Amino acid sequence: MSLYHAVVLIDHKSAEVIEFGADQVVKRKVRTHLHETRQHGSAVRSEHEFFGEVCDELDGITEVLLAGVHTALADFRHFVEKHRPQVAARIAGHEIVDHPSENELVALARRYFVKHDKMVGEPAGQPIARA
Repeated sequence: MSLYHAVVLIDHKSAEVIEFGADQVVKRKVRTHLHETRQHGSAVRSEHEFFGEVCDELDGITEVLLAGVHTALADFRHFVEKHRPQVAARIAGHEIVDHPSENELVALARRYFVKHDKMVGEPAGQPIARA
């Protein structure tokens, strides 16, 4: 079965990318790499590298639900809109959550995509063709 939905639990230090289908769940973790330097802007550069790695993990996923605290979601959304518009186009929605378990996160995403697919007129559980 092809996995085409994912939920990403993100903060400023790590991200859990969970791809799922009707009967399969695949989880990957991405962690930030802090570069300890005195150079101005190194924290921003590290954050951008981290967000870029998260975007790389989303390659090939049709629809993504982002989850996390408000500031991390806002910063990631700003990054993808500015630097990775192809990823921004595949983000179906955003949910503010506080430390859900993996099972709670997948259940949230499954409920979200059933509603989302009904709103856009696609049958739940079917890949969506994108132009």
